[in-house]
Amino acid sequence: MRTPSASRPVHRPSRFLLLAASALVLAACSRPAPPEEPVRAVKLMTVGVGALQSQVEYAGEVRARVESRLGFRVAGKIVQRQAELGQRVKAGEVLAQLDPRDYQLAADSARAQLASATTQRDLAAADYKRYQTLKDQNFISGAELERRDATLKAAQATLDQARAQLSSQGNQATYTRLVADVSGVVTGIEAEPGQVVAAGTPVVRIAQDGPRDVVFAVPEDKVAQIAVGSDVAVRGWSGGAELAGKVREVAASADAATRTFQVKVAIEGSEVPPLGATVYARPKALSHAGVSAIKLPTSALRQEGQATAVWVYDAASSTVKSQVVQIATADGNDAVVAGGLAPGMQVVSTGVHVLSPGQKVTVYQPKTGGAAAAKAQTAPGNAALPAAPTDAPAAAAPAAAK
Repeated sequence: MRTPSASRPVHRPSRFLLLAASALVLAACSRPAPPEEPVRAVKLMTVGVGALQSQVEYAGEVRARVESRLGFRVAGKIVQRQAELGQRVKAGEVLAQLDPRDYQLAADSARAQLASATTQRDLAAADYKRYQTLKDQNFISGAELERRDATLKAAQATLDQARAQLSSQGNQATYTRLVADVSGVVTGIEAEPGQVVAAGTPVVRIAQDGPRDVVFAVPEDKVAQIAVGSDVAVRGWSGGAELAGKVREVAASADAATRTFQVKVAIEGSEVPPLGATVYARPKALSHAGVSAIKLPTSALRQEGQATAVWVYDAASSTVKSQVVQIATADGNDAVVAGGLAPGMQVVSTGVHVLSPGQKVTVYQPKTGGAAAAKAQTAPGNAALPAAPTDAPAAAAPAAAK
C-alpha cells in the first residue's frame, strides 16, 4: 500500500521559480538611490570698500515766512467779501465788509451826546463868567463862585467823555471794513457772506510778500542732527536750479498726529518756487555721500532665521559657507554692511536661495565670442533676466557630467 506522500511527485523547478519571483518583487519595492546633487555655478563678487552715494531727502512745501489770519475787530454779519483765493492784494485794499448800520446808529447817538455835552459846557461857562463878575463886585461869596467853577469842570468832563465816545463809535463803524494791512497773496478763505462772526474770528488768510521758507518734517531719530543755521539743499519737484538754504527753525515738540518734527528752512533768490510748490530738501547734516563703507547688492542677501546672511566662497575647497552680516542702511539699490565681512572676501551675488552650507560650487564663467553672440541672437529676451546667467550653467552642469 502506497502512502500519499510517496505517490505525490516533487517538482523542484517550481520552487526556484517562486524564489526568483519573490526576489524580483522585493527588488521592485526597494527605493532607488537618490541622485547626486548637481554642482552649481555661482557668480562671485569680491568685497571691497566704496563711497556712499545716496542722500536723505524730504518732501517739503514752500510757504511765506509770515502768514496773517485777518479778522474783523467787531462782531457782525458779513454782507460782502471782495477777496478771492489766490488773489494778490495790496496794503489798504478792502477784503470784506460787515453790516455797518448798528455801528452807524451808535455813532449818531454818540454825536448827539457830544452836542448835548457841548451845550451844557457852554452854559456852565457863561454862568461861571457871570458869577465871576458878581464876585469881583462883592455881590456874592467866594463859595458860590466855587460851586459854579465845579459845575463848569463837570460839564467839561462830560464833553470830553462824549468826544471820546464819538471817536470810539466812529472807529467801530470803520472796523466793519476788513482792510489788508500788508501786501501779499490770499491763501485761505475762512468765512463767507451771510455768516455772523465774532470779533477776531479769522476771515481771510494772507501770505505776506517777502522771504520764503521751505517747511518739511523729519522723524524723531534724525531731528537731533539738524541744528539751526545748518545748510540744506533745495530742489524743485519740476526741476530748475538748486537753491541753497539754511535751517531757520526746528520745532521743539513733535506733531501730535504724525510724531514728526517740523523744520523751516529760509531760502532766497530770484527763482524761488511759488507758494505751495512741492520741493525736496536735503539736509547736509544727514548726508553720507563720500563716506567709505562696504556695500552689497540686495541679491546677495538672504534671511537666516532672524538674521541676515550671505554665502562666502572658500576657494581652497570650492564650497560655500553661511556668514551672518549686520546691515546699517541702504545706499540706492545696495545694502551697506556694518559688520560681518572684510575686504577681500568673495561672496555669492546671485542665486543664494538654492545653496546649502558646505555645498560644492563652481565659479560662473560668462561665455564670450561667437557662442555668446549666437545665443544672444536666438534668445534676445534672456538679456533682461538677471537670474538666467546663474541658472543656465547650473542646469548644464549635470548634462555635461553625463
